[in-house]
Amino acid sequence: MSDMITADLVDLDLSADTKEAAVRALAERMVALGRVTDLDGFLADVAAREAQMPTGLDGGIGIPHCRSEHVTEPTLAFGRSAEGIDFGAADGPADLIFLIAAPAGADDAHLTILSSLARQLMNDEFTTALRAADDAAAAAALIRGEEPPAAEAGAAGSTEPAEPSEPATSEDPETSGTAEVPEDSVAASAAASADAATGSTGTPEESGGRPFRIVAVTSCPTGIAHTYMAAESLENAGREAGVEVVVETQGSAGFTRLDPAVIAAADGVIFAHDVPVRDKDRFAGKPTVDTGVKAAINRPAELISDVRGKAARGEVTSGAPGATPVERTGESGEGYGTKLRKWLMSGVSYMVPFVAAGGLLIALGFAVGGYDINKAPSVMDHFVWTQADSWAALLFQIGGVAFAFLVPVLAGYIAYGMADRPGLVPGFVGGSIALTINAGFLGGLAAGLISGAVVMAIQRVRIPAALRGIMPVVVIPLISSAIVGFLMFVVIGKPIASAQKAMTDWLNGLSGANAILLGALLGLMMCFDLGGPVNKVAYTFATAGIAVSDPSDSAMKIMAAVMAAGMVPPLAMALATTVRGRLFNAAERENGKAAWVLGASFISEGAIPFAAADPLRVIPSSMVGGAVTGALSMTFEATLRAPHGGIFVVPLIGNPLLYLVAIAAGVCVTTALVVVLKGLRKQVPGAAAQGPGPDPAASAAKAKQPVAA
Repeated sequence: MSDMITADLVDLDLSADTKEAAVRALAERMVALGRVTDLDGFLADVAAREAQMPTGLDGGIGIPHCRSEHVTEPTLAFGRSAEGIDFGAADGPADLIFLIAAPAGADDAHLTILSSLARQLMNDEFTTALRAADDAAAAAALIRGEEPPAAEAGAAGSTEPAEPSEPATSEDPETSGTAEVPEDSVAASAAASADAATGSTGTPEESGGRPFRIVAVTSCPTGIAHTYMAAESLENAGREAGVEVVVETQGSAGFTRLDPAVIAAADGVIFAHDVPVRDKDRFAGKPTVDTGVKAAINRPAELISDVRGKAARGEVTSGAPGATPVERTGESGEGYGTKLRKWLMSGVSYMVPFVAAGGLLIALGFAVGGYDINKAPSVMDHFVWTQADSWAALLFQIGGVAFAFLVPVLAGYIAYGMADRPGLVPGFVGGSIALTINAGFLGGLAAGLISGAVVMAIQRVRIPAALRGIMPVVVIPLISSAIVGFLMFVVIGKPIASAQKAMTDWLNGLSGANAILLGALLGLMMCFDLGGPVNKVAYTFATAGIAVSDPSDSAMKIMAAVMAAGMVPPLAMALATTVRGRLFNAAERENGKAAWVLGASFISEGAIPFAAADPLRVIPSSMVGGAVTGALSMTFEATLRAPHGGIFVVPLIGNPLLYLVAIAAGVCVTTALVVVLKGLRKQVPGAAAQGPGPDPAASAAKAKQPVAA
């Protein structure tokens, strides 16, 4: 870090009272040194990263960071606040602020800074020395590792290095990228490999009293700070307990797999993760503790004690870990209602690209060849290069093939969310059966949940060691597919198909007030969380109706209402910033310009920066406008065959002029409500001034998405 931080990049009397002001003050120092070329552009990228997840850490630390095209070289700036600044940490404000900037695409440099810094922050002497530093040059030297913390330097017999080891770069072709591995982990790995080679694979007592050995995997959603802090915490706790701990940090730039000999020689496994552990089957058959990444940071000694207890009792995993990736996402007390939502969203998130691609291709086929194009013969039998109808038939038939994957993909990835990769085969099989028996999306949902449950049950069965190698390849796919197929064909398939038909008939029979109320309800849902789970439920409900070669009028009306309502919030925010700019700060007004394009493209997330900054005014106003638009769209009987596209698919809309009127009405209603509600409070500080700091989430909706870690 010798060139990344200097005394000019240190502010020991940071006077800012908000995180935006703090970031700006530190960024200005980077600009002065030529490390950042565009202050506002860089601040926008930092704000976009902050909007994804707060960067405050327990212990009074804030680490705002991003990759940005406005950064010329990897840079670290440090500020110390006497009053403390809120960066979203659970334990309160941060007084130590580290602003990390890396050039766009500079993954290795960016992650090296972050991982090295994160490890240092687990050293109490390091943070204490920073809080006591009275000279900028000394603080910079301390961060660079050139000067050890005073308490540590004076400790007799200390064997701990003053500077955390630099991460190692792996050239292993089997790794997913560049990984950061601490030197002590490398040494422990080498020692474990040596012992493993000599046949030392028993318990500590059986191996001549050697230390208890643990292999661990840490990972977090961003794959940076918490990942490495958890690794450092486990390693420190292991040294204190006399236990060898070797950690595989699965960071955002990839990871280096632990040596198989190290895993084989381990006496226990700790998974500390908030995202799925990659290649988890490598650790099967050993005592395992599976928890969230924060647990490894806050109570590592307890986790080490737990895994030693499991080893003493002979508790081991069978085939694959019992706790699945989605079950382990989040805190340990998470209920099954939350898990169920995540399982379903896992399937929906993988299904949506098929919906967009297939739906738009089908819509283009109709646009080019007319609504009779669905009766065209296969392009394998008849295709004329110079005929527009042949190209229209080609587009339609490709889209139809893409649509045929919707239910299998939905079911397969629901099962994947529950049981990891072993759930894919029965999930896809069950989803395909749902299509065969006309059970539709309801059948796909049921097939996915059943497949995941069946695989999870099989994984909990104790399996002889000789069979573990064939479990994920032969046994689990065979048994789970057979069970799911039997249940779908013989037991629950017919009732689900009947329910699907009843729902379809109900939709087809909607008219008058019922249809208008449904449009209003869907509009409310689309604007409730702007791209979140409720929004996705409404969108999936609409796309399910048109995911056939010949959708009904009711299904196309629902799709039209959903898309129209989803366009309202960003367009309304754009209009509000135009007609009453004084109610918004400069960053919001700039964001409003991008919201025009985002809203017109049916990207509801364009309103998120406004909702994040003022949720009590923006979200209710958006919901009212969305309900008005949804109800009017159903009243005007507008139809839509495409699942996406915004104003760019207007030629495919039935009653397009009235459809645009419905959107305009909702936009005006939301704009009026936002303007009135914001006008009731004091004018935004700095709204009329030039150059205020960016809103914490303001740049998330920029048309050009910034690169962030």
